[in-house]
Amino acid sequence: MVKGSQKIVAADKGIPIIDMSQERSRVSMQIVKACETLGFFKVVNHGFDRTIISRMEQESINFFAKSVHEKKSVESVNQPFRYGFRDIGLNGDSGEVEYLLFHTNDPAFSSKPSFRSAVNCYIEAVRQLAHEILELTAEGLGVPPHTFSRLISSVDSDSILRVNHYPPSDQFFGGATHTDKSVSLTRVGFGEHTDPQILTVLRSNGVGGLQVSNPDGMWVPVFPDPSAFCVNVGDLLQVMTNGRFISVRHRALTYGKESRLSTSFFAGPPLQAKIGPLQAMVTAANQPRLYQTFTWSEYKKLAYSLRLEDSRLDMFRTDRLRLEIAKWKLTRDLAHKDPMRGGIGHRFYCPFVSRLRGLYPQWYWAKAGCGTIGWPA
Repeated sequence: MVKGSQKIVAADKGIPIIDMSQERSRVSMQIVKACETLGFFKVVNHGFDRTIISRMEQESINFFAKSVHEKKSVESVNQPFRYGFRDIGLNGDSGEVEYLLFHTNDPAFSSKPSFRSAVNCYIEAVRQLAHEILELTAEGLGVPPHTFSRLISSVDSDSILRVNHYPPSDQFFGGATHTDKSVSLTRVGFGEHTDPQILTVLRSNGVGGLQVSNPDGMWVPVFPDPSAFCVNVGDLLQVMTNGRFISVRHRALTYGKESRLSTSFFAGPPLQAKIGPLQAMVTAANQPRLYQTFTWSEYKKLAYSLRLEDSRLDMFRTDRLRLEIAKWKLTRDLAHKDPMRGGIGHRFYCPFVSRLRGLYPQWYWAKAGCGTIGWPA
């Protein structure tokens, strides 16, 4: 259920709408400004083939109209890329949503050929749009054009496509109906979160529900425009720009008498790609690195081990690492003063070592290899 204390402002208030048919340098600067101020914007006149959009939308509508048994019978080559409903992730998050997940490098699944064809065509087209947006972003920042786009163009990039279907407010998956007096007609379809990847490119039908959090902490409803694509900064892009860009928090609500359909492309890098602040971003801002360098695999593993609303990036901040190291040194000294295994020193020290190993594996194993981490004698 939606929390009543959270303030909501007028639809589209402060949300940039960028016309991609403008002069290139103007578009690139507008994208950078939008990423700095909100981390979210819409693009219009993007050149996306309307036929591809229509096919994808119609095939998705046809699929979600099937019986639950038929939908559950869909199997993907790569689990957990599959059909699901209500459950979001593996840690207890849920919402009024059913969905399909596809890995963009191998979207094969057991469904009719027309759906597979529609998915493949859509993936190729939306990947090209994301590629173009990332190149424009790089140009606006004054870094080499392929700085970001190369990460999603690689043959082993870890991008995914997610199709979400949010039912009308009188058809909740939990069994509630419009006549249930105790049930709020506005429910959380997909809870508050940021996206862990580089960039998300989303399109929905003409039904509202998406909201983004502005710098004042208020929720801004996104006016539904089927001709536009919504773009939001992901966690990795915030890291690579050393905090200059904002990985925007957003959510989806269900209300009204129409179902909402959204299709999101999450542009991700290869699993072993190293992600960290670009030196150009650190130098230009004349500030220290705010984040450690890590692989997408490490970050992805952490991201999927937490709840939706958790602040994942905090785990990789350099100032957080310094704080954790200070705590580790304190507990290490305490353990040395209390050498009996099972004593208070060890009871404090052991959990901190495990915590450091989980949060900062590269730092931990570097120290472990040097013999500077270990149990006190």
